[in-house]
Amino acid sequence: MTDPSADEIEAGRRLFAAAWDFVAAAGSTRALPAMGPIEIAFAGRSNVGKSSLINALTGRRNLARVSHTPGRTQELIFFAGSRMMLVDMPGYGYAAAAKTKVKAWTDLVHAYLNGRQNLARVYLLVDARHGRKAADDAVLEALDAAAVSYQVVLTKADQVRPAELTTRIAAMQAALAQRAAAYPRVLATSARAGTGIPELRAAIARLVAERG
Repeated sequence: MTDPSADEIEAGRRLFAAAWDFVAAAGSTRALPAMGPIEIAFAGRSNVGKSSLINALTGRRNLARVSHTPGRTQELIFFAGSRMMLVDMPGYGYAAAAKTKVKAWTDLVHAYLNGRQNLARVYLLVDARHGRKAADDAVLEALDAAAVSYQVVLTKADQVRPAELTTRIAAMQAALAQRAAAYPRVLATSARAGTGIPELRAAIARLVAERG
């Protein structure tokens, strides 16, 4: 759980400096693009900042559409780089969404998690201001059941006092300690301030290198 080296930070920078393109918006398993390069997926509650984080990672202001309307992303959105795909998953935990719509999102996500062999890791985003919620626990259970490697990333860390952030990270790491599919280190990021973005890029570059 050591910090990435300067070489790893640079590898992450180079990986994400590549051109990025929208590939597909899949609202059903039939619409999923063919499996190819490894995929890195981002999950989280509605308005946790998934699109903002993807834009910060890629250095593209408008690659992923940022919406202030909870529950706007209702599909799996695929973006292609030079060596991998990024996947923006539907936000969850939006109470005003119709039950039928929530079930459709849930079924799609479960099918994706269980059937995507080139999925290298899911990054579960949790708002640093609020910490883990019951809806996040349900997703942790789903990831464990699918035996998909995942890591928790705290977003909007610049809006939390340092002492509170440290406590929140420690609590999250303790909660993940008994989960076999969870990567033990929790990363704190801010898409707005750039905090933690180089470290997250480095972690993903390490994954890409390991998977060849």
